[in-house]
Amino acid sequence: MSNKSYLSAYAKSFSWAGFFLPNKTFKKCSALYDFCRVVDNIADDDEKVENKEKKFNHFENDFNQKNFNDPIIKNMWGLIEEFNISLKIVQDLLIGIKSDIRVKVKLNSEKDLLIYSYRVAGTVGLMMAKILKVNKKSSLKSAIDLGIAMQLTNISRDVIEDSKNNRFYINKNFEEISSTINLADTFYDNSFYSIKDIPISLRFSILVARRVYRKIGYKILNKKNLENYQSSGKIYVSNTEKIFETFLSIFDLIKLSFSFKRDDQIRHDHNLIYEEINLDERI
Repeated sequence: MSNKSYLSAYAKSFSWAGFFLPNKTFKKCSALYDFCRVVDNIADDDEKVENKEKKFNHFENDFNQKNFNDPIIKNMWGLIEEFNISLKIVQDLLIGIKSDIRVKVKLNSEKDLLIYSYRVAGTVGLMMAKILKVNKKSSLKSAIDLGIAMQLTNISRDVIEDSKNNRFYINKNFEEISSTINLADTFYDNSFYSIKDIPISLRFSILVARRVYRKIGYKILNKKNLENYQSSGKIYVSNTEKIFETFLSIFDLIKLSFSFKRDDQIRHDHNLIYEEINLDERI
């Protein structure tokens, strides 16, 4: 699935969580979302590949040339300069989205899946963390983990829809869907403790977004088989469930306040990503 699926669903979860964010911070996060959405819409438009490539290259060139006549680009450069966001992160995002502008998309390994998920979603998590004033290296890696976890959740949810669009991120069987959700769970777990390094006024919103999004994966696992999964349609978290997950996030907040882990005790399963991308240069 393209970044659109991640961002649109992420936007719903984050908008819910945004109730707990200061308005000024939420506006900056929204500016990042707007940039990602515009780029992603190009990849997902119902047009010929050649037209999408042309539009994408035009937008990318406008970005690189700092065409501030475009308010989306102007606002994005404002974030880059204010929060010291490495251009390598933005380039990773663009590479990831551009990889979806093909007649057929097929990922062939867990390494491909994790690198793709880092590019289209881990990058967003990393940039979001910088906007939320996270500075510690381990915590920024955890922000990547949360983005990857959310993307893996999305891929697991949208297998049927993606296959209709000739995009095959994982195989269309319930065993692989379940395996991908379990992989996502590892990244959700890895993201937890470093949320403590987010300023306290912003922390709760991330815990809520994390819980609400993770719930999608649990709902998929409850389908038990491909037939039930296919007949369910789009799997989402209802408002009632969001309220419950928000309530549970209070306990996450308490758990965080009484927990302590050194940076070297926090896991990051990034070895496959490091084979191709040096994350240290991004952080």
